[in-house]
Amino acid sequence: MSNSKPKTKAPRFKPLPKGETKGVQLLLIQTVDHLGKQGDVVEVRAGYARNFLLPQGLATIATDHHKRMVDKHRAKLMEIEKARLSNLRQLADLLGRQSITIEANANDDGHLYGSVGPNDIVHELKKAGFNVTTDQIRLEGLLKELGLYTVRVHLHSDIDAEMKVWVVPTVTSEAANAKSEKGEKSDKAEKA
Repeated sequence: MSNSKPKTKAPRFKPLPKGETKGVQLLLIQTVDHLGKQGDVVEVRAGYARNFLLPQGLATIATDHHKRMVDKHRAKLMEIEKARLSNLRQLADLLGRQSITIEANANDDGHLYGSVGPNDIVHELKKAGFNVTTDQIRLEGLLKELGLYTVRVHLHSDIDAEMKVWVVPTVTSEAANAKSEKGEKSDKAEKA
């Protein structure tokens, strides 16, 4: 047997720079909700950095070079962000004037057999020509009764829109025929 030193394994990951509180310092490439805006230097846990922020391309390691590049392009980034916020404010204004109607099966007391959720609202908004996602719809709970509801649409950390959602009973062909027959009978009664 030889008296050689045991081989040490190469580190699996390149060590990430530590911050003041032993977290990892990263420079945000894109705005991340509940963390920071584009160009901010943030300190996060190593796992969050290694498993989410870095692979998704949301952040990069905060080196002096990267900080200088962000400072150099900050004015251009601010213009892009202002244009984006302007577009989002216009969308919020349009959504604020928008009212959608969702038909749902309900009993005679006005209680729905199911419920109306964000998926239903997004589906109706897409029919009306608005492109929003289900995670942007903010409800205090599922809509389980007929009526008028005010629903928040979260477009940006600074921009929310409120819109009206009407939940009405589904009109079946039998009910529509019965209503039309009643209408015809009342018209005949008025003529007589």
